[in-house]
Amino acid sequence: MEAPRKGRALPKVLSRDEMDRLIAAASARDGAQGLRLGCMVELAYASGMRISELTSLSLAALARDPAYLIVKGKGGKERLAPLNETARAAVKAYLEIRPQFLPKGERSKDVGANPWLFPSRGKGGRLTPRRFAQLLDEAAADAGIDPARVSPHVLRHAFATHLLEGGADLRVVQTLLGHADIATTQIYTHVAGDRLAQVVATKHPLAKKS
Repeated sequence: MEAPRKGRALPKVLSRDEMDRLIAAASARDGAQGLRLGCMVELAYASGMRISELTSLSLAALARDPAYLIVKGKGGKERLAPLNETARAAVKAYLEIRPQFLPKGERSKDVGANPWLFPSRGKGGRLTPRRFAQLLDEAAADAGIDPARVSPHVLRHAFATHLLEGGADLRVVQTLLGHADIATTQIYTHVAGDRLAQVVATKHPLAKKS
């Protein structure tokens, strides 16, 4: 007989208000650091990209202010990742100060030696997922959110859950996330359903008051 399978844990999700606070806190960091971190959070939340996809974006992919990106996900499969106006504005502002994150010899805008959108002076030449996670924790603390509830993947969870809460079709969300199996996407319906039930229980005029 097969042993019962352990149920999949529900993903951690931030509310829309918490996402607004997180974006504001990330963007409020000093100078270029704030523009870069704010841009990364905006891109992740607007597109649902995985952290590995975000940190491996090329400069050429966003140099012409596209309305969407072609993202290469797991297994080399490509999908479209749309960008809203807020994310595109964040990218424009960041590109102005991007040279500050390059080694001194590469800071001329005419030099294209580093192909990454988010370059680094480290060996890999680009910002690592681990460093982004550290910066995200700091922004969460600044926003008054427990850093234990925040991670790069939580931004992806928030993207999917908030779309479903807004009435998006499950198949559309599956496509945007790049899930091969819709069963993987369906877990977000439980999260969205719980949140909607909570809203009804607390906001409906006939709801029982404790």
